[in-house]
Amino acid sequence: MSGIDHYENFPVASWLCPAHLRPAVVAIYRFARTADDIADEGDADADTRLRSLSAYTHDLQACFEDPHHISPQWPEVFTPLAKQIQAHALPWQPLHDLLDAFVQDVRYTQAGHRYVSGDELLDYCRRSANPVGRLVLHLYGVGDALSLSQSDAICSALQLINFWQDLSVDLQRGRYYLPQGSSLAGEIAFARRLMLQGSALVHAVPGRGGWELRLVVQGGLRILDKLEATDPVQHRPTLGFADVVVMLWRSVWMRKTV
Repeated sequence: MSGIDHYENFPVASWLCPAHLRPAVVAIYRFARTADDIADEGDADADTRLRSLSAYTHDLQACFEDPHHISPQWPEVFTPLAKQIQAHALPWQPLHDLLDAFVQDVRYTQAGHRYVSGDELLDYCRRSANPVGRLVLHLYGVGDALSLSQSDAICSALQLINFWQDLSVDLQRGRYYLPQGSSLAGEIAFARRLMLQGSALVHAVPGRGGWELRLVVQGGLRILDKLEATDPVQHRPTLGFADVVVMLWRSVWMRKTV
């Protein structure tokens, strides 16, 4: 996940999140946020980052093997995560996929790699963003194939939106997410199609979670509106109060036929 200002691809225990799920959402967020910081923040060289991510991965595996495992470096991450793994039977694969994506980020940045195709970039999104949506759906007890596919579409769209929003920052860091030969306008349009493709999921997630997802979808679409109206290489678009009003209005009118 790119972005020096920590623009998030998923909500963090907002008031719409049911109280009994909030500790799990916070634990997942802290796990992903800390790994992202290891890969992205500070002045460490690539080899140091990769060693830290390897140790982080070892601690994740230990949480599944021993719920009482105490991480020597990140107890504030893995102690609550281990508890939520037990409480909600969280699956191992999505959490591991997130770490695999962070490792790829470090290696690609070190090598100055540029994504060749949209398919290659979507494979990265499959591991860097889609696992978050699948973990949240797991917490809500939603696991049918259609809902998982819609969640993947939303999460990949959010990751792509994050990329195009943060172009000015990522280019300075030597990260090139825009596939070779593609246009930014075309990538923005593709992200919008992906978001709309998954948007019907808001009607499958029960209770307040569905309303929170409406705002996530509308927030992504609103950023796309701003990306189409500005040059993100020169200016990073953000959301303000007026945008929240628009998002709330659009959220209310989301129909099942969308």
